Amino acid sequence: PPAALPEERYVNKNLFNLKFAAKELQRNSKKCDKEEKLEKAKVKKAIQKGNMEVARIHAENAIRQKNQSVNFLRMSARVDAVAARVQTAVTMNQVTKSMAGVVKGMDATLKSMNLEKISALMDKFEHQFETLDVQTAQMEDSMSSTTTLTTPQNQVESLLHEMADEAGLDLNMELPQGQTGSVGTSVASTEQDELSQRLAKLRDQM
Repeated sequence: PPAALPEERYVNKNLFNLKFAAKELQRNSKKCDKEEKLEKAKVKKAIQKGNMEVARIHAENAIRQKNQSVNFLRMSARVDAVAARVQTAVTMNQVTKSMAGVVKGMDATLKSMNLEKISALMDKFEHQFETLDVQTAQMEDSMSSTTTLTTPQNQVESLLHEMADEAGLDLNMELPQGQTGSVGTSVASTEQDELSQRLAKLRDQM
């Protein structure tokens, strides 16, 4: 059998995969941004047609895409940081056998674009370094709080009102208790004349 490559060469050879994954995660973040914009446009259309149920669904989708975009971006930064550390370890001849072990089989994990799996892989890498950044722990905490599939309803309400305002419409919705008299009504009272004019223009265009 061929002689095994020294750990440094082996890890260095696979460093490209980490850097490539960081770029892919960034691309995924941008895709989510585009999806968010599309969903927001659908929210506006649904509000204009008076279909609040459909508007709410698209608003939830938009918020979900926004949160996912942040998660991809955050993970991209984390993978990038790990790649930089690995690069330093290679340069300073500090690659260990266990680090080379982590590299084995990481390809499939990185290609999966599964944030939980990539996060677990980054944990393994980070444990190879003597000093773990406090930031990593903080990043993990904030990440776990935004990876939840539930959509924050206050963000959804806020987005619905924002899109209604952009469409030049007054959004009369039953808000959850404790939120009565919030965005919709205050906008309606302070900008009623302007909204009426915009609504008239909108009707003329339809």
